[in-house]
Amino acid sequence: MKQLNKLYINGQWVTPSGSTTVDIINPASEQVIGQLTLGNTEDVELAVQAAKKAFTSWSLSTRDERLAVLDRIIQSYLARMDDMAQAILMEMGAPTEMAKGSQAPIGLTHFQTSRKALETYSFESSLGHSQVFKEAIGVCGFITPWNWPMNQIACKVAPAIACGCTMVLKPSEYAPLSAQIFSEIMDDAQVPKGVYNMVPGDGPGVGTDLTSHKDIEMVSLTGSTRAGILVSKAAAETIKRVTLELGGKSANIILDDADFDKAVADGATECFRNTGQSCNAPTRMLVPVELHQRAVDIAKVTAEATKVGDPLSESTDIGPLSNRAQFKKVHNMIQQAIDEGSTVVAGGTGRPEGLESGYYVRPTVFANVTNDMMIAQEEVFGPVLAILPYENEEQAIEIANDTPYGLAGYIQSGNIERARSVAARIRAGTIFLNGNNYDPDAPFGGYKQSGNGREWGDFAFEDFLEVKGVVGFQ
Repeated sequence: MKQLNKLYINGQWVTPSGSTTVDIINPASEQVIGQLTLGNTEDVELAVQAAKKAFTSWSLSTRDERLAVLDRIIQSYLARMDDMAQAILMEMGAPTEMAKGSQAPIGLTHFQTSRKALETYSFESSLGHSQVFKEAIGVCGFITPWNWPMNQIACKVAPAIACGCTMVLKPSEYAPLSAQIFSEIMDDAQVPKGVYNMVPGDGPGVGTDLTSHKDIEMVSLTGSTRAGILVSKAAAETIKRVTLELGGKSANIILDDADFDKAVADGATECFRNTGQSCNAPTRMLVPVELHQRAVDIAKVTAEATKVGDPLSESTDIGPLSNRAQFKKVHNMIQQAIDEGSTVVAGGTGRPEGLESGYYVRPTVFANVTNDMMIAQEEVFGPVLAILPYENEEQAIEIANDTPYGLAGYIQSGNIERARSVAARIRAGTIFLNGNNYDPDAPFGGYKQSGNGREWGDFAFEDFLEVKGVVGFQ
């Protein structure tokens, strides 16, 4: 049993002010593997004041000083990579291959990318007889989820440090093991006291305290659209900057000139990846109406070949959903889609055969879906694919844009110019062409109810900087 009963504030491990605890559950077994002590308002106040004090000096640090800190973090992270992968496997059920190959390494990637960007980033420029400066915005509050714990922590912390900001992190109470190791990495790297602070807690408690705190100048949330609305409202009282990376219902448009069989199989696999718990997952597959049945047959085979099981097994493709609440939600949405008339061609409700415990769900494919159905409009956050037929390219674009979300889009075509032309008309923050689905230097963020602001690479820097014009400088 792991006891996570310390907060990280001002470069020290401190005892929380309160005594409220929550169990840490292994989603593969539903067994309690530890306890987490939550922070409270008093702890948030201590952390914010530590960050506020540290900002005075850290905001004036040189480029070389920040590069040196990032270098130490990178080295410390490398040394703890296996520990990080094991923590993510235990707390959210990511299979071994994914935990070691994607979930843990992506945190390191964001630090490496921010370091590279910092080397050449211009924090000042001349304009007329004025000088324009980009300065650290201040103390930042970070609220991160459980589905890609290191991705979402590192892609906020790394650019914040590079830009001279200080911060207080509230990681998800569902993924505390990886956040603990991350804080140990920061401590081992000797990040200056107060620059980085961590206060675990829940949304209504620590999350609200951070969002509404008068001394926090910027809040960055990764979470649901509902959470984004609540954060925006709470932050409005103190006119702080808010950046939001929220939900998605991304369309995967497979055009008639694509390598169709491969595109369908790869698209279904990508939808199921991480047990469907990715906000940018291609969960709406749009196919030519005359190829609808062919797509259904391929997706069915792909779903049924996807091995669901023990994250420790090398043969496992996807593990369980991360927590009981998500398990119930996904099953309820699958049932609702059935009740509304969607055709189940693979999967459905209930655990996969042979799995009597754990938050497992069957990879599910719905056919004959229309875009007004719930399963085509609402984010499920599970391994659930909806296949929608379209009459022509124009209708495919119309369907793709007919959603409140705009986080990502996917386009498959044998003609790259055609794919680029369609991409220009999709209202989403990131478009992936022909199976390319990752670039840490590219901006990541959403249109519409998928949020605002951008993360990753040097694009992330802008959200952590204020712009100052000094007139008559020249």
